[in-house]
Amino acid sequence: MRFAVIVFPGSNCDIDMFHAVKDELGAEAEYVWHDEENLDRFDGILLPGGFSYGDYLRTGAIAQFSNVMDEVKKAAQAGKPVLGVCNGFQILLETGLLPGAMRRNESLKFICQPETLNVVNNETMFSSSYEKDEEIVIPIAHGEGNYYCDEETLKQLEEENRIIFRYKNNPNGSISDIAGIINAKGNVLGMMPHPERAVSELLGSADGLKLFQSIVKSWRENHVLSS
Repeated sequence: MRFAVIVFPGSNCDIDMFHAVKDELGAEAEYVWHDEENLDRFDGILLPGGFSYGDYLRTGAIAQFSNVMDEVKKAAQAGKPVLGVCNGFQILLETGLLPGAMRRNESLKFICQPETLNVVNNETMFSSSYEKDEEIVIPIAHGEGNYYCDEETLKQLEEENRIIFRYKNNPNGSISDIAGIINAKGNVLGMMPHPERAVSELLGSADGLKLFQSIVKSWRENHVLSS
């Protein structure tokens, strides 16, 4: 399986993402600059964290207009796995690939610390290697991680089981303790915590590795075992 690690001006977690996929997961990975106009050669798309375009206007607001985002949308429509972490999640919200919006943390402070998450739904291509209700430790690092959506959207997310991760101790004020959600099709995940920074016990936790393993397992089931 081959992953594209999308790099925008201001990305700063792309190296972490590349390391997680190539060195810890053992999959193929390639850095892809934001002006790329073809992602057909990739099986999965990764939007890393950082401060794309300096977070001017709003987090992710400018990045949504990059050439590569048209290709990310095509990949999502084709059913390929798309993972957006932190700023990547914010970009997915701005492009409309996921519902809702991101606001400043309730404390109005940047928060960087490990957080315990609850695995709400383990029946997705991103979470199948976890147990339902499993508690995992994944670090966060954001100033605008306060996820918000209206009541109708929240009801839809809950009824369709699209909330994948919740915070055990909500650090930022996110509605319904939401840490990560998927699209209706189930192949686009946005989350504020950084699984790529939790792929080895040397980093304090290896709980994030199961997320990447889930993606590869799903891809193999659909493309290798079925062929």
